[in-house]
Amino acid sequence: MTPTSGRDRAWTDPTCPVARTVDLVGDRWSLLIVRDAMDGPGSFTEFRQRLGIARNILADRLRRLVDDGILTTSATPSGKRHVYELTAAGRDLFTTIVALRQWGERHAFADGERHSTLVDRDGRHVAELHPRNSSGTPITAATTTVRRVE
Repeated sequence: MTPTSGRDRAWTDPTCPVARTVDLVGDRWSLLIVRDAMDGPGSFTEFRQRLGIARNILADRLRRLVDDGILTTSATPSGKRHVYELTAAGRDLFTTIVALRQWGERHAFADGERHSTLVDRDGRHVAELHPRNSSGTPITAATTTVRRVE
């Protein structure tokens, strides 16, 4: 099944892109696996060591992420292990991960509390994300509305 097909799946809210996305990657472990996969391909053991996640939960989340087209798997040259790598859909979650990171920097830490930061390859901080409409004008929840499917 591809994540866009919608067949054979009980979606929380079948017409809402936010709900469907949360159904695919909204649990804690899935997003942390995606975050770590952004550093490059990883093996089961590497994910387990970095995340401290139980084997059965990691196996389940990796299987789901592969089934939903967010990760792909390939055998290592020895053929004894598999590595997991983001697909185009998985790489497209980068903006989501950055938005969550920036929200966390603003709201999940006390003033002066140490935390990791995201920088570009030259060491420069990443600019704060701000949604804009197609004309480039900044938008907020107060200036947008959802067109519901009827």
